[in-house]
Amino acid sequence: MKKEVIGKCPVCDHNLDVTELHCNHCNTTIQSDFDLCKFCKLSNEQKHFIEVFVKNRGNIKEIEKELGISYPTVRNKLENVVQALGYSPKYSPKVNKKEILEKLSSGEITSDEAVKLLKE
Repeated sequence: MKKEVIGKCPVCDHNLDVTELHCNHCNTTIQSDFDLCKFCKLSNEQKHFIEVFVKNRGNIKEIEKELGISYPTVRNKLENVVQALGYSPKYSPKVNKKEILEKLSSGEITSDEAVKLLKE
């Protein structure tokens, strides 16, 4: 089973540092302070979203279908990833409380997503 390097501490959610690399073939070990790539620091949910985004070549309609989420939710997830990668937000959606509550009652979004959208 292939293990993936985690980039965030499971206890406090801060970035982890990689301090040792090891080759199982020749038994070489290198110790230093290494940087993880930006994508290693994304949550599993963010990584999954990026995978779906790339697979669908950025086609929002296809992403909506595959994930079963609305256009604003796709935009919010994308903006969340953009910020997690360290870039400034460019998209700030307007909160329509009635629309969010309707989507919640129809099951289009989860209660967690609704709370997050309402806090924006």
